[in-house]
Amino acid sequence: MTSPMIPARFAALAEAYGGEIGRWPEAERDAAAALLAGEADFAAPVLARASGLDEALGLWPSMAASPALREAIIAAAPRQRRAVSIWALRLGLGAGLAGACATGMAVGVLFLNSVVEPGGAALSAAMAAYDGEAANVTGDV
Repeated sequence: MTSPMIPARFAALAEAYGGEIGRWPEAERDAAAALLAGEADFAAPVLARASGLDEALGLWPSMAASPALREAIIAAAPRQRRAVSIWALRLGLGAGLAGACATGMAVGVLFLNSVVEPGGAALSAAMAAYDGEAANVTGDV
């Protein structure tokens, strides 16, 4: 069952969709028909006004665009990008990211031993401090 429609909603729908309830959104039709049956003194004039506008608009001749206007619009429209160029861009970005990651890992592995030498003074001092022993931090072991 649909909820009852208020007269203001009925008038707004008639103004938007015209005087024929069959043209209204399907979800609104049953409630509109119920309002028309219950409040015909309000709804009938609203539909009559909307039908008059429908008739006036129906008499207006439809005009087709000239071929020159049609061609000008098509010429001014932005061109569609080719899908191949988008895939090439994505492939290039992916390859660049993979290369940057591989380079970062290689640099990290190659320079690991030069930054922290096993058995070096800095490592010995850090290990001694961790073990709780007094350490010679000047580098003399």
